[in-house]
Amino acid sequence: MKCPFCANAETDVLESRVVEDGSIIRRRRKCSKCGKRFTTYEKVKGNALWVMKKDGRREAFEREKVKRGILRAVEKRPISMDLVDDIVERVEREMLRKEKEEVGSKAIGRAVLKRLKRVDKVAWLRFASVYLEFEDLEDFARAIKT
Repeated sequence: MKCPFCANAETDVLESRVVEDGSIIRRRRKCSKCGKRFTTYEKVKGNALWVMKKDGRREAFEREKVKRGILRAVEKRPISMDLVDDIVERVEREMLRKEKEEVGSKAIGRAVLKRLKRVDKVAWLRFASVYLEFEDLEDFARAIKT
């Protein structure tokens, strides 16, 4: 594992522990060159998960893409990065539990909306406005009413 500070390849593992539901190992490391400490996470790379887009295209599931969408929705809201990461992790696990190689983009959007609604109604509305393709104020009013 390369040190993120000096790119040295020699690091020592100081501590390892299992996190989440046992599917991730957290390792605390120390660089043998610069002495700085950092944390890494090991996760089993499962089968590839593909997303079927509305227009029929297929693309690989990308956690970062889901995270970017959530981050846009929670911008300037009192929501921690840890909570955003937790939502992304739960959405990914939900999609993997379906035991299908392909999931629809709508299923991912619904899973994100479900979690955002519990966390922050404004973030939920922001995400919904993009996901549900709001076109005018009436769309916002309908969503708020329901």
